Amino acid sequence: MRSAGRMILAVTIVALAVPSFAALVNKKTPYFGSIAAGKARMRTGPGRSYPSSWLYQRADLPVKVLDIYDHGAWYKVEDPGGIQGWMMGALLSETRTGLVMGTVAELRDSPRDGGRVRWRVAPGVVGRLSRCARGWCYFDARGRGGYIEAVRLWGVEPGEVLN
Repeated sequence: MRSAGRMILAVTIVALAVPSFAALVNKKTPYFGSIAAGKARMRTGPGRSYPSSWLYQRADLPVKVLDIYDHGAWYKVEDPGGIQGWMMGALLSETRTGLVMGTVAELRDSPRDGGRVRWRVAPGVVGRLSRCARGWCYFDARGRGGYIEAVRLWGVEPGEVLN
């Protein structure tokens, strides 16, 4: 009985993941996504036979997808430092995240300069992005969220709108 329950759970998880991969493959490059795995290797080419050039140990780190190879099995990506290489598609997610750049940034209660400061975030903090418009994005760093100027983030294009 336990194995049947595990099988149903595994099939459900795979079924839920398939639309995400399909959505990634059908997007027009370049676009932003994120690393889904706690450990993800970047390689010098699109295959396991290529040497590993970097090991990322930070789930949700934003990456820019530059190219897609072999129907989504491999993606050429760029990290916030400008390093480019190839990652297996299973290691990536379409979840939008951003990385705070520069100096300490303020998360405000509304998308405007006069909004009340709710939190302050240090450079290098990664959070999930939503509701980007008119130069502001809602940024959630582990439950502490607020609006941040989009120019303070790596992971969103200037003027990009997210719902």
